[in-house]
Amino acid sequence: MLITEVCLENYTYLPQAIKNGAKRIELCDNLAVGGTTVSKGVMAEASRYAHEKNIPLFVMIRPRGGNFVYNDLELRMMEADLFEAQQLGADGVVFGCLTKDKQLDEEAMEMLIGAAGGMEITFHMAFDEIPITKQHETIDWLSEHQVSRILTHGGPLTTPITANYKQLKDTIAYAANRLTVLPGGGITQDNLATISTALGVNEAHGSKIVGELH
Repeated sequence: MLITEVCLENYTYLPQAIKNGAKRIELCDNLAVGGTTVSKGVMAEASRYAHEKNIPLFVMIRPRGGNFVYNDLELRMMEADLFEAQQLGADGVVFGCLTKDKQLDEEAMEMLIGAAGGMEITFHMAFDEIPITKQHETIDWLSEHQVSRILTHGGPLTTPITANYKQLKDTIAYAANRLTVLPGGGITQDNLATISTALGVNEAHGSKIVGELH
């Protein structure tokens, strides 16, 4: 079975997405900047509804748009949001931290992984900013530190995902089931079958992956 993860902005289209066949929800605010953390109220209601329908809910942990380099104050905010997500029953969380030179920020990641307290963790598309020469060692580190999956477009979001098959296949092969590689960015209901077959994946991510929501 193909697991379709729908990226949703707030609660508005959650019922429709599940009705349309979403198998997992990534919940965030401000999709225009790539997603930030929703409010406590949104998180609570979305978690309640998703669980009534037996659909896992993953929550974006990101205090602002822009880069993925966080200072100590921002990391404290993210830690507080992780505790909140856990308390409100989120099944998983989505975050990623980089250093100024676009390497994995291992210290920040260790702190946030600790705060996640056993929830599933997706490392988001910050992965695509890491130089390709460093991505294999990043996969090694993430797989050894309880990270469940990596969300990746296989290259800059300005490129169609079909142009990134070679890089995505390399990432999938190297991860070798130690963690799940979750392709995303430009995957819709129309091209889902073609892309998932070409990549040999059983999970895919997108905001239009179960059709237009309105």
